[in-house]
Amino acid sequence: MSECIFCKIINKEIPSQVVFEDEYVLAFKDINPVAPVHLLIIPKKHMESLNDIEVVDEALIGHILMVAKKLAQESGIADSGYRVVNNCGDDGGQVVKHLHFHLIGGQPLGIKIC
Repeated sequence: MSECIFCKIINKEIPSQVVFEDEYVLAFKDINPVAPVHLLIIPKKHMESLNDIEVVDEALIGHILMVAKKLAQESGIADSGYRVVNNCGDDGGQVVKHLHFHLIGGQPLGIKIC
């Protein structure tokens, strides 16, 4: 996936503000935050969208959500509340064609979905 911007971030070809990394996922600050806390959590395995996950990816998706919980706690937003968002496909608002989850919080979010 030589043209995928998130794959380039994973491979350290493009700098990012990494807040978490292990062998399965990378989490970094969004460059266009919509809230005081806005992190992107991406699997290191390239998958275009949620439509591309398979049964073998169940543990990975669960791991991503556990990382989201951990980062919410570390960011101080776990108790006040936060949102985990996945945009899937063009009509769902997905811009980067690499599966990713937004962790957003640090202010009241209302009903607006970003």
